[in-house]
Amino acid sequence: MISVDEAVARVAAAFAPVDAQTVPIARAAGRVLAQDARARMTQPPAPVSAMDGYAVRAADTPGTLRLVGSSPAGHPFGGKVEAGETVRIFTGGVVPQGADAIVIQEDAAAEGERVATAAAARPGKHIRAAGMDFREGDVLVRAGRRLTPRDVSLIAAGDVADVAVRRRPIVAIAATGDELSLPGAARGPGGIVASSGYGLIALAESWGGQARDLGIVPDAIDAIAAIAERAEGADLIVTLGGASVGDHDLVQKALGPKGFVLDFWKIAMRPGKPLIFGKLGRTPLLGLPGNPVSALVCAMLFVRPAIAALLGADTTAPLLTARLARALPKNDARQDYIRATLELRGGEPWADAFAVQDSSHLSALARADALILRPPHAPEAARGEKVDILPLA
Repeated sequence: MISVDEAVARVAAAFAPVDAQTVPIARAAGRVLAQDARARMTQPPAPVSAMDGYAVRAADTPGTLRLVGSSPAGHPFGGKVEAGETVRIFTGGVVPQGADAIVIQEDAAAEGERVATAAAARPGKHIRAAGMDFREGDVLVRAGRRLTPRDVSLIAAGDVADVAVRRRPIVAIAATGDELSLPGAARGPGGIVASSGYGLIALAESWGGQARDLGIVPDAIDAIAAIAERAEGADLIVTLGGASVGDHDLVQKALGPKGFVLDFWKIAMRPGKPLIFGKLGRTPLLGLPGNPVSALVCAMLFVRPAIAALLGADTTAPLLTARLARALPKNDARQDYIRATLELRGGEPWADAFAVQDSSHLSALARADALILRPPHAPEAARGEKVDILPLA
């Protein structure tokens, strides 16, 4: 068995970023940027007022000034503010040439063309300088980042209409097993409902992939071997089930003649020890355990960084820390991922592990907020001790 860290590193190293495509900025949220997004303009492009008031020369205040024009947003004053003059200005309006301060309207009294200012203005007061936010040519968002709505707004503010993003990697997913049936369909004796695939499809797409559902594949050599053709064009193949050592675990046996080359098999972790990784021809393949909890935990640990690598994004696990709500016993040689709920106490997250950690309890995983990470041979952990957690939200 190999360690989780080594397995993740070997999975991530097997992928190169997929090609890029150009999309309108309006459709870019959630996509991973393939090239740095640079500003095509300076923002603000000229000094603008941060308040409603009067544009003045600070040296002329306090005193009474002559009103010579106005500068609302989008309609700059075309002249120059000379000694003893002022221009009515509004938030976002361009500060006219000659003015170096803004007197807010609450500190001024206007009567006709005369404006009395009560206090001395300070140069630069209430003025947003040109380039205060960013300048033309500045990198607004670095390549490799999954674009948030805030990123999209920033890029648009830089006068960028289209961006280069990674195309969505195609993830072909096949669930294997004679015992499986679709939700709502008739089940045979000893049959179970296939559930892991639905969670895996949703996870893959939430991570930026494009899932291709190959459905349920029966436990037959020919049927499993056909995955090779059915998954053609995929960037990653994921199988569910058939990854352990039983007589009916046929994935390696069926795909070997199709060009499958094994990289590693079995990881020192719980849940999810029987996991296959290799290449089917030129396409990486992850064979996840059939147990739903094991499959979904393994997907979080291995499918997520695989998709991230395909997108040219960060492959590291988003680990946080929390305090234990209850003591945990010492661990054995396998890295443990313990399902837990989270609660904020005094501004800190506290993780409360479920009393039963059986890998068949899909309901517990659905209720969990995080996985507590317990390294191999970790000593007993007391209540209140800090531990690493993998958030599930």
